Amino acid sequence: MNLTEQILTLAENYSEFTANNLSKLIKHKSLSCHEKETAEELKQMMLDAGFDEVFIDGLGNVIGRIGSGKKIIAIDGHIDTVDAGNEKNWNFDPFGGAIKNGYVHGRGSADQTGGPASFVTAGKILKEIGIQNDVTIYFVGSVMEEDCDGLPWKYIIEEDKIKPDCVIITEPTNLNIYRGHRGRMEIEVSFQGLSAHGSAPERGKNAIYAASKAALEIEKLNDRLADDSFLGKGTVTISEIVSSSPSLCAVADYCKIHLDRRLTNGENKESAIKQIEEIVQGMNAEVKLLNYKAKAYTGLEYGMEKYFPTWQIEENNPVIKTGVETFSKIFGEKPVIDKWTFSSNGVVINGIYGIPIIGFGPGNEVFAHAPNEKVPIEHLVKASAFYAYYCSIF
Repeated sequence: MNLTEQILTLAENYSEFTANNLSKLIKHKSLSCHEKETAEELKQMMLDAGFDEVFIDGLGNVIGRIGSGKKIIAIDGHIDTVDAGNEKNWNFDPFGGAIKNGYVHGRGSADQTGGPASFVTAGKILKEIGIQNDVTIYFVGSVMEEDCDGLPWKYIIEEDKIKPDCVIITEPTNLNIYRGHRGRMEIEVSFQGLSAHGSAPERGKNAIYAASKAALEIEKLNDRLADDSFLGKGTVTISEIVSSSPSLCAVADYCKIHLDRRLTNGENKESAIKQIEEIVQGMNAEVKLLNYKAKAYTGLEYGMEKYFPTWQIEENNPVIKTGVETFSKIFGEKPVIDKWTFSSNGVVINGIYGIPIIGFGPGNEVFAHAPNEKVPIEHLVKASAFYAYYCSIF
């Protein structure tokens, strides 16, 4: 039996193992900063699969290692999820982890504990067949990604001192190969006004009016932002507006808007901030790039600015070419090569640190953050095989 046949056979033989592991992970509600139970569960899965080393770092990331070669590969999947939202919109228990009709059901099944469940099986396969090349493989169950994408990898690179030669991101790709996505940033614009009695508004200066005028111009800005043939168009939208005044019978002397800014190729934080500053010029307003700081479940406080750079890997990059070769060998056909609509840990891994990335994961991203989330068991099996083979030939 050749390597391809070995890996495919084992991935199929372990399909129940993979599905059951995913079901166990789903049963732990795992919101950002509250991933402890899921992390401990994943750690035990790696140990049971025979990994050479497993540890939980200071931020709470679960990191398993197989091999000790010169080339370093990491396989990343975040283990935090968003909440279920209105459970009346679900046809099943979002945290039940039900396995039926060829799917594993529940919050996080696609976004994205399906990836970690699959890479645990890939590790089990590699331990069984033996590593074919001179590599070290890190299997990372990252935390706090939903709250601040890229933050766990900032910690891994800067504090754990792990800097791989390439990273496989296991966010859902519907078994396609992804090689980039738009960046994003969070901007706050604060407007200062002058309060006056509501019976005589002409005596004051209403901050809400200034914010409203700016909002209309920001809407127009969205229509003229840069476009890119691969990543798509840059966008901006107002996601929150907050105001205050001395009373409800007074002119508002303060208003704040929150912007969700998506960045395509050629855009960066400086250019995006400048566009907003030009709109609010003369409005007594301050434009600010926000920062994130939170306490991990380990008790550690950690953060970064909320600028998440655009990233894109060229198709001729060795990490993508190896992925195409892996896909063709394992599945006997050419892959679809595309991009994510949403953001991922790639904003730090490649966007800041320049580490090459390939995206390949089980599940469809349309289920991300949506009710009735589920992932096909067939996807879990194929992802397990893909990760094992990729690591064997990289």
